[in-house]
Amino acid sequence: MKALIASGSGHYADPWHPFPQTSPEVTEILTEAGFEVTVDDDVDRAMTRLDGVDLLVVNAGDPWRGEGAVPAPHSSVDGLSRALDRGMGVLALHCAVASMRDYPDWAAAIGGMWVPQLSWHPPAGDIHVRALPFPDGDALPDFTVFDEQYARLQAIGDRHVVADFTVDGERMPAAWVRTYAASRVAVDVLGHDARSYSSAGHRDLVKRLARWATASR
Repeated sequence: MKALIASGSGHYADPWHPFPQTSPEVTEILTEAGFEVTVDDDVDRAMTRLDGVDLLVVNAGDPWRGEGAVPAPHSSVDGLSRALDRGMGVLALHCAVASMRDYPDWAAAIGGMWVPQLSWHPPAGDIHVRALPFPDGDALPDFTVFDEQYARLQAIGDRHVVADFTVDGERMPAAWVRTYAASRVAVDVLGHDARSYSSAGHRDLVKRLARWATASR
């Protein structure tokens, strides 16, 4: 199956997330999982190249934070909408929950977004991630990873949480799955930098999410 990684650059880049380092890590993981992977570092262009793509992976930052931001082209917005309507798998990674804000379908599809002045995270460090069952009842083992813990994300619609962690005594979702239109969507809010993908447990979670998102393909 074919996977396309939309990797942050230009106004989809930021000073905190090294997308040129993390996208190759994700490429390696998905290749191990059996995907044929292409990377496009122009996020808006990638949305016009989704014909024949089984899995769209978004690893990109908030386009409204950078300088020189321009609205997403209509062809890109339409390209994503058409792909979701036909039933493409989606995997949103880490700050993808704060990305593609010009795309009306994006927040609705992934089921959660980073809200400025509300969402937050403590300093990155070693965290324990509790694995929870997928809708089919299958669950991965718990694992430890060096990463950020996103907290107080805005939930949008229903979602099935498949991993979580504790922030200030409260359980927060680390990963979830859901459906939108004809598409299966998986979200993993881990993946701040390359150290996150050195965790075998996290790598296994990414593979499991990618396979879930494309299970009906």
